[in-house]
Amino acid sequence: MFELDFADQYLLNLEQLPLIIAGPILRHTQGDEVTVWLALKKPGAIALKVYETEDGRGSILGQVLLQGQRQTVALSQNLHVVAVTATPLGDRLLEPDQVYAYDLYFQQEQASLISAIQAENPDCSLSYFPHQLPTFALPPTNIDYLKIVHGSCRKPHGGGRDTLSCLDNLIQDSASLASGRPHQLFLTGDQIYGDDVADPMLWLIQGVNRLLFGWTEELPLQQGTIFSDIPPGKRTEISHLEGGMTAMLQGKEEKAKSHLFSFGEYASAYLLAWSPVLVPARIPSGKSLKLGRQQAKTWDQESREIESFIRDSSSVRRALANVSVYTICDDHDISDDWYLNREWCDRVLGKPLGKRIVQNGLLAYAIFQAWGNTPQHFASGTGGERLLQLASEWLQSEGKDLSAKAQCDRYLGIPATDTATGLPQLQQDQDVMILARDKQAIPWHYQVYGTNHEVIVLDTRSWRGYPPGADNKLAPPMLLSPLAFQQQLRTPLESQPSHIEATVVVLPTNLVALGIIDRIQQFELSRDRVFSTDVGDSWNFHQEAFATLLLNLCRERDRVIILSGDIHYSCAVRLVHWDYDSCSTSILVQLTSSAIKNSELVTRIIHTKLKSLLPEKTERWLGWNKSYQQVKLPQPGWWRKKPLKQLSTPDWQYRVEWCKRQPAQSLPWKTQPTSKKSNLWSRLINRLVTLLWRNPWLQEGSEVVGRNNLSLVKFRWTTTKAVVQETYWHPPWNDRGTVKSSYEVSLEADFQDLEQTTNY
Repeated sequence: MFELDFADQYLLNLEQLPLIIAGPILRHTQGDEVTVWLALKKPGAIALKVYETEDGRGSILGQVLLQGQRQTVALSQNLHVVAVTATPLGDRLLEPDQVYAYDLYFQQEQASLISAIQAENPDCSLSYFPHQLPTFALPPTNIDYLKIVHGSCRKPHGGGRDTLSCLDNLIQDSASLASGRPHQLFLTGDQIYGDDVADPMLWLIQGVNRLLFGWTEELPLQQGTIFSDIPPGKRTEISHLEGGMTAMLQGKEEKAKSHLFSFGEYASAYLLAWSPVLVPARIPSGKSLKLGRQQAKTWDQESREIESFIRDSSSVRRALANVSVYTICDDHDISDDWYLNREWCDRVLGKPLGKRIVQNGLLAYAIFQAWGNTPQHFASGTGGERLLQLASEWLQSEGKDLSAKAQCDRYLGIPATDTATGLPQLQQDQDVMILARDKQAIPWHYQVYGTNHEVIVLDTRSWRGYPPGADNKLAPPMLLSPLAFQQQLRTPLESQPSHIEATVVVLPTNLVALGIIDRIQQFELSRDRVFSTDVGDSWNFHQEAFATLLLNLCRERDRVIILSGDIHYSCAVRLVHWDYDSCSTSILVQLTSSAIKNSELVTRIIHTKLKSLLPEKTERWLGWNKSYQQVKLPQPGWWRKKPLKQLSTPDWQYRVEWCKRQPAQSLPWKTQPTSKKSNLWSRLINRLVTLLWRNPWLQEGSEVVGRNNLSLVKFRWTTTKAVVQETYWHPPWNDRGTVKSSYEVSLEADFQDLEQTTNY
């Protein structure tokens, strides 16, 4: 059962494998720098050239403006990765409002990008133009034309269609218009799932790992070691007992049954998520694997979802080659609840296997995600370059060079183990404790600057502030410690370039969530059941952290757009902040887009008009600077029994209101048909369900999009200050169709915003 030899029948062999295994993915771009990431079968020096195009419309190539070269980094004999950066050849820089093209040259193979791709598959194209090269455009000079795409939570076997393929349609519709096509893509967390892995997916991952790496990682246990090739569906107990993982707690054993363990597994998960090259033509049935009846049924169900994911992978690959891609980690990139609270840190990092899993997941994140976000941190002479060298040494030694592995922790920011307690080392940061970080640790947070906008991307996972004391191990943390607030937020806000008009902040977890979610989490916290509902990942569970974030943003900016994900629905929330001392008003708009592919029954219900029976109420809060205390004002109405007790004059107040989701608009895009087979009786039942549950009227909820979605953010800035989020999703009444639901939110203060609440 699950023999890896059996997987070889379905995967390509090394001779059949093309040169380019994954990519190219366009990463960080600016006027004097363009970075492209890719994974290759063979090592070599990779050259990147960036071309201007005639009239800036992308169709006809002009002269080379930027050029660069970099040697690949060997992760194994058959897997080599590189993020190559091109810089100006002369005085000319890339400019806004122009479409540029790029090409790659593989010196050892004497091949260009086009020849390498066509050798893989003559019908494969990464371009929207006859010249067959990928293209892109920098953010425009006029913010009215700026287009930012964002989304999160992309699980291969998650329910529903993969909406990241919608990006391909968005680019294709306006490929020749620099002001019309998307300019930036922000993936705001859970780009892969290290914990919740389907059995067929792990089966594929293990086959790819064997093909590319050719060796099995030896994993440390509390007593002895074990090889990492534990079969799919058999990993829950070892994840829990030996790794300390929490994904399987509270009756969710299936969430960790195929948890990733080795570095090769994490790396293979990225390759399968971003490229169709390694995926087989089909996945074997559970019956052919001689599984038990129930296990075979689960296997086949998961396989159908993965095959749906695979069908859209070519479109996703082309899209990622043609727009600047930026990412940030959330918990599932490593494992569920990663660094959630001090209890998680102690129980996982205090176990050899748990720490190894975090090391492997974070090393894969650095190579497959962080390198492209911040190529300057991986340039010659940096800690990032040293990390790549150490990782290559450890991997090429087939895991035997433990010194190189241990040194990686310094650059990954993983704390050393306290020899006296066996637990991770902590250090003081004002009134909280943080995981001890080496001074050479690579930062995961970063900023991106356009012509007239800034994006501040926050790392809310590895810089948390944990309350001290043995009784506070389960207590919700500050998602950013005081030091993290200074480095990640205050410093960028205070150093704002004068030309910036719009500020965008990427928060992997939400500032404001549905009221029912808050109530459930408060209940679970009271029972010390924090791992089942991610208690501690919400900003409002730590008043000081919430207030610090709010005050930092509102005192430095009049208008802020927050991009968030994590919670598996899309929405828009408007927060108006009033400061009493300065008599100033600031507007924050939280735009959430989630999940790209991980639809759930609960979110599909709140997507409908049923949620309209219990709409989110507008909330008003008072706040005080000294204590960070916040008091929620009662809802107005006859049922209010008594006024609030006498309070001192607040320093600030804010109001939170949920924005209405506009009616869905159908789009002309057509996706690949599903391959579901059914008999006549099943089709009749499906027809009945369609008439009832899938009715378009019922699906027109008023607040959230709870089906798989991807969102495009646009600005209306010249005549008014407003932001629009267009959320794209596949309607249940037409699984090949796509619709968009829009939210339009004002960033200007109106009369209602300027009213002070004095009757408290």
